[in-house]
Order: sequence, then structure tokens, then C-alpha cells
Amino acid sequence: MPTYQYECENCQHTFEALQSMVEPRLKKCPQCGKSKLVRLIGSGSGMIFKGSGFYATDHKKKVPALPADKPVSPAGRSASQPKADKPAAPCGGSCACHPN
Repeated sequence: MPTYQYECENCQHTFEALQSMVEPRLKKCPQCGKSKLVRLIGSGSGMIFKGSGFYATDHKKKVPALPADKPVSPAGRSASQPKADKPAAPCGGSCACHPN
């Protein structure tokens, strides 16, 4: 239910009222008793999401973290992995398509 803000044109009393959207506007001022209430246009409050599933990172892809004991080298491989001299190939890397 929204909160509406009212002001009396007679006594300048302002107050807020929690009302359903289908309820009629208030007309009588609770302070002076005159029928001079005006509903003010306010910015309202922001939307409030309650419960799980509304956090910005809930649907982000999770990237696995690297183990702390294996630092990453500038080339993108971990420092404990040796650089392969020859590429893995069915021929063993000793054919004409794999130069030394």
C-alpha cells in the first residue's frame, strides 16, 4: 500500500496516510476539521525487494578462483607448468609440419 502525503489549505497541517490505491482521497483535516485537504505529489519511496533473488550478482557467471599456491605467470600459465618444447601431435612432433 502506498503512503500519500496530504496538506490542509486552511491550517497548512501536513501528514502522511497509508492508503490502498483504490481508496478515495481524504477530505477532512484531522487537525482543524475543515474539508480543505489536498493530496501532494511526492517522489515516493524506491521499490523495496524482499527475499532472495534480487541482488545484482545473483545471475553473474561464476569464475573459478585459482589456487593460492600456484601463481600465474605473465603468459597465462601457472608457474609450476613447464613450457612444452614441441606441440602434442599424433606424429610426435618430428614430422615436416612441426619444425624444430
